[in-house]
Amino acid sequence: MGSSLERGRTRVAGFTDPEMDFQLMRQLGASRYGGASVGECLALARGIESGAPDSWVTAFAATARRQEDDAQRRAAHGHAISAHDQYLVACNSYRAAEYYTRINDPKHTEYGLKSRSCFLAAMGLQSNAFDVVELPFGTTPLPAYLIRPSSKAGHKLKTLMIISGYDGTLEETYLAYGRAALERGYQLMLFAGPGQMDTMRFYPKLHFIPEYERVAAAALDYLLARPETDPEHVALMGISFGGYFTIRMAAHEPRIKALIANSPIVDLHAYMTAFVGFDPAKMEDQDDFLLIDIDYIPDNVMPPQTREMTQNLMLRFGCDSFKQTYQRLMDFRVSDQQLANIRCPALALAGAGEGPQPLAQYEHFQAQVSGPVSAHLFTDEEGADGHCQTGNLAYSAAVSMDWLDETWA
Repeated sequence: MGSSLERGRTRVAGFTDPEMDFQLMRQLGASRYGGASVGECLALARGIESGAPDSWVTAFAATARRQEDDAQRRAAHGHAISAHDQYLVACNSYRAAEYYTRINDPKHTEYGLKSRSCFLAAMGLQSNAFDVVELPFGTTPLPAYLIRPSSKAGHKLKTLMIISGYDGTLEETYLAYGRAALERGYQLMLFAGPGQMDTMRFYPKLHFIPEYERVAAAALDYLLARPETDPEHVALMGISFGGYFTIRMAAHEPRIKALIANSPIVDLHAYMTAFVGFDPAKMEDQDDFLLIDIDYIPDNVMPPQTREMTQNLMLRFGCDSFKQTYQRLMDFRVSDQQLANIRCPALALAGAGEGPQPLAQYEHFQAQVSGPVSAHLFTDEEGADGHCQTGNLAYSAAVSMDWLDETWA
């Protein structure tokens, strides 16, 4: 009778669907700073149907609940370190479930708020000073976190402000770059604006706006009023679509003393058009479709994953039709004159595998800013050639933070 020996049943396998495979890599990458475990992610992937958002949401939501329950039990037994770590993992699993849930589904808000509550529980079990902040913005205050390293108490602090992009969250940004900044002694401000995931949890009708310098003004007013903030050392970092936000902010705000754009998006319309392969802003009216039409489009015309992502795009830009959405994207551009207004030191980051349009904008940014500019193009050998270097966040953080340390040396 034959026998075989196996060291485990988990297999290293992703998805045939490129977008869902990227989202899995995004989750795996978060393991570097405590946002996931490789084993759990791969075990989850076995039960998810490639390209089927509902199966992804079901799997990650169930896992998040299990992780949160485990964190609560450990906290109740006084295991603060274990509970902290489990709360962070649960926070990121809820974010993964939030990502593929339709914006107008109540579950989207539920998973987002659960992600936030797990994060707050984790922050209550660590030693750094932590503040939940609401930035004034008309009648809808914007969510933010301020975290100060305990080792720097009583000192004037250099600050790194970070804003994510289209579907990142404050909590995910903490896991990607925030912990790295705190380890290096920086005060950390994580903030969000209209249309972003964190804001949508509270104000689902507050859509993206081009003028993100308004968000910068609110964030900087708050930050610079804090007595521990060193006003000569305030850096700004933008992740993904946040690259556009931060470029726009730095072009209008001399209070920003250093800029990290990852990646430098100067024309969101051109960037997004590259994803679909044509310009929907120029499509014939008879080929356009409305929000109310999406659920009736057959799967063989628009696969379920594309349908969910398209509807979320239209909802978050506040447009009724697909054509109108891409016409609205044309407002999200940074002119060469605005780029020339950026005089602070700047770092441009991009992945070699992102495609021609992102790389063209990465080069254009470097050519047009007035201040000293550095750049790093991440490669597949570094395991970081993808969008926002999700495959090697630690190396991306090393490049970013070391540049900042040297700039302010």
